[in-house]
Amino acid sequence: MDISLVLVPVDFSDSAVSALKYAKKMGPLWKAEFVFIHVVDSRDVIRIANYTKEPGEEVRERLTNQAKQNLRHFLSDWESNNLVKETIVSYGYPFQEIAIKARELQTDLILMGGYGSKGKGEIEEIFFGSTVEKVVRILPCPVLCVPMGWSDESI
Repeated sequence: MDISLVLVPVDFSDSAVSALKYAKKMGPLWKAEFVFIHVVDSRDVIRIANYTKEPGEEVRERLTNQAKQNLRHFLSDWESNNLVKETIVSYGYPFQEIAIKARELQTDLILMGGYGSKGKGEIEEIFFGSTVEKVVRILPCPVLCVPMGWSDESI
């Protein structure tokens, strides 16, 4: 299987850092282009808007702008800029938006960081599964999950 386009969801966590390290290592070998996506979770926007009494659209715009800045910063040390095809900040439920973008872009692979078998321990993940698990269930393309703490010495 040729891998020419890889979608990398980024939530700015330590597990996303592991995925970025893996992408840096494997990108030149695959000769692939990478699309990085961050999804502003609509549930977070609703919670913040309810708490701060701000209009939801203002909260969404603020979080989207913050995410764009964070994504630029997160990728600032990417050494092979020619491999970064695009960065996307989307809005909605993360697993759904990742699936939608993967289908739209016809990606060959999704590369995600994961927390491993212990998870983060949040109730939602225990009962409903992680974003990685949800993406795996609904996408026909391969999903490669890099465990948190992965380093290139592992290869």
